[in-house]
Amino acid sequence: MRWNMRMKAAERGIWKSTEMRRLLAEAGLEISAGKMSALWTTTPTTVRLDDLDVICSVLDCAPTDLLIREPDQVAARRRPTARTADGEPPAPQVTPRLGRNRSLPPA
Repeated sequence: MRWNMRMKAAERGIWKSTEMRRLLAEAGLEISAGKMSALWTTTPTTVRLDDLDVICSVLDCAPTDLLIREPDQVAARRRPTARTADGEPPAPQVTPRLGRNRSLPPA
């Protein structure tokens, strides 16, 4: 996914993150300067749905206008799968993760 908030803001005549932050505050979303800077300059790893709703309201757009799909990157992340003799993909190999409060796998 690509975050498109800065472009949508520019389309609405909002050119500075401070102006966007002020408009969000007027709409009821108080964002710290650091978080606003991150939303303005990079693609966030998470966005609360409540926050996304206010951002969309201020920019008069839909979430699909802010989150741009990138199918080429998804395809690039896929691992090439080998095929078995009968042409089927092999069964996924499960590796147990041992940690606190976890039992050992059966022998």
